[in-house]
Amino acid sequence: MIAIPSGFSPEEYLSIEHENTIRHEYRRGLVYAMAGGSDDHSRLGINFLTVINFHLRDGDCQFFSGDVKVNYAGEFFYYPDAFVTCDPRDRSDRYVKRYPKLIAEVLSPATEKFVSEALEEDRTDKFEDYRQLESLEEYVLISQDEMRVECRRRVKDGAGERWETVVYGAGDIVMLQSIELEVAIAELYRGVNFDR
Repeated sequence: MIAIPSGFSPEEYLSIEHENTIRHEYRRGLVYAMAGGSDDHSRLGINFLTVINFHLRDGDCQFFSGDVKVNYAGEFFYYPDAFVTCDPRDRSDRYVKRYPKLIAEVLSPATEKFVSEALEEDRTDKFEDYRQLESLEEYVLISQDEMRVECRRRVKDGAGERWETVVYGAGDIVMLQSIELEVAIAELYRGVNFDR
């Protein structure tokens, strides 16, 4: 993603984005053009959304692909690859959602750089932003380069609030606690080609 030199307000960004055919993300006054994805990126996103679709059916929760924005105050507007919201307040705006409980990103080389971690304890820019969403229970990172799904979960207990990370690999069953879904990791990676 490349930042477009600017000092846009959230309102200016939304006005421009609504009329634009190219998607852009917004973070604290900077606007980033979204890069195109690979065939594996698309396949992983479709597989993930298909599993969620069959799981949620006609319940109160809604899932969305990378065409709908997630927002927190005037801080950011992002297009996650997939997310789920169960909050009725998210039904009033067709373009922006503010109360997701699960957000998933398929990591591309550009996203890997944007969300890369130097140390295990380090938190990424996007993750730091998403953590501000009180509704968010789970943040999922899906690798394109290997069979690896990282789930970061918000844990609230007597000691306060923290985030725990569980990493799933080949042969594992991925548990998405926020929506009570278990899925074989092989299902998420069906049709993905690692031999390139």
